[in-house]
Amino acid sequence: MIRIWDANVELKIDDRVHVIRNAREAVAFLKKYWPDKRSANYATAWKLCLDAASGVVPDAEARSAFEAAAKESGILHQP
Repeated sequence: MIRIWDANVELKIDDRVHVIRNAREAVAFLKKYWPDKRSANYATAWKLCLDAASGVVPDAEARSAFEAAAKESGILHQP
């Protein structure tokens, strides 16, 4: 079962807004669309989102890590 996060994370790359609603979408985005710059925050987000998708860690923890990595990379969209 896919669990939806309490709040979406919006990312903006090349004038396109991506809406991430759960850990599985976050993992897919991290793999396919993430900018080339990958930091320790990226690695943390990757691990926690994978673990949340498997039900090992809370969704809120994964969402927070994903949002922090996006903010650091300059792609977090805050309308």
